[in-house]
Formats: sequence, C-alpha cells, structure tokens
Amino acid sequence: MDKAQEPRWLNEEERGAWNALASMMILLPGALDTQLKRDADISHFEYRVMSTLSEVPGRSLRMSDLATLADSALPRLSQVVAKLEKRGWIQREPDPTDGRYTTATLTEAGWEKVVDTAPGHAEEVRRLVIDPLTKTQLRALTEIGKRVVHEINPANPPTH
Repeated sequence: MDKAQEPRWLNEEERGAWNALASMMILLPGALDTQLKRDADISHFEYRVMSTLSEVPGRSLRMSDLATLADSALPRLSQVVAKLEKRGWIQREPDPTDGRYTTATLTEAGWEKVVDTAPGHAEEVRRLVIDPLTKTQLRALTEIGKRVVHEINPANPPTH
C-alpha cells in the first residue's frame, strides 16, 4: 500500500456486520460438525461431498468438478474421498471417457448414508440458519453469500 494512501478502515456499521459474519463463519461449521458427528459419525465436509454426489446424474463426478461443487481444494477433497472410500461410501476409478481424470462415485452404501443422515442435518440447518430469519433476510443471505463467494472466486460463481 502506498504510504500516502490512507487505509480504508471499517466504520461502526461495517465492523458490526463483519464481526457478525466472522462469528458465524467460526461457530456454524463447529455446530454442524457436532450434530453430524453425534448423529452420523461424519463431518460436515464429508457429508457435503457425499450429498453433492447424491444430487448429480449417476451419482458420479470427476474429482476436479466435485472439488468445485464442494467448495474445496483438490488435495483436501482427495484426502476426504480416500477416507470415505475406506468406509465403502465412495468409489474412485479412472474416468471412462478420459483416463487422465479420476471420477468419484457414491456407492449404494454411500447413498443410504446420505438418505439416513439428511433429515437430521436438514433439521439442524433449519434450526440454526433458516428458522431464525425472515423470508426477506433469507433472500438477502442468499444474495450476500453468492456475492462474497463470487468475489473470492470470480471464475466459479456459486450455483447453490
């Protein structure tokens, strides 16, 4: 930063918004992990990976596409998919259309795990995020989330 250029400090309203968002970003993942670990013995990220696969045709995606949809770096995703593969919930194999890529496929056991886990997770998301908000606030949260994610990664605008 140029010494002559003054930092753009946050004003009181901006600090309040930032602090509320920062607290939410720190506390919400832990709360979701707690519920999923307690009820299903999986982490929120593991569930996100599996539920993402459950929503695509054939329950299968290239790892690079799955990383994008799960908002993950490929190395982190690879570690988690290896763990889920050991539990029999995901299977990896070379992409049948281009062997340079690897696909991840949700197994039948993985599908059953998602089906069994989804109701409790949905209820916790509803309790923590959806129910406390008005319809207007929920629409605003959706727009805010999309804008912030797009600012972080302009090449990958959010689709969820």
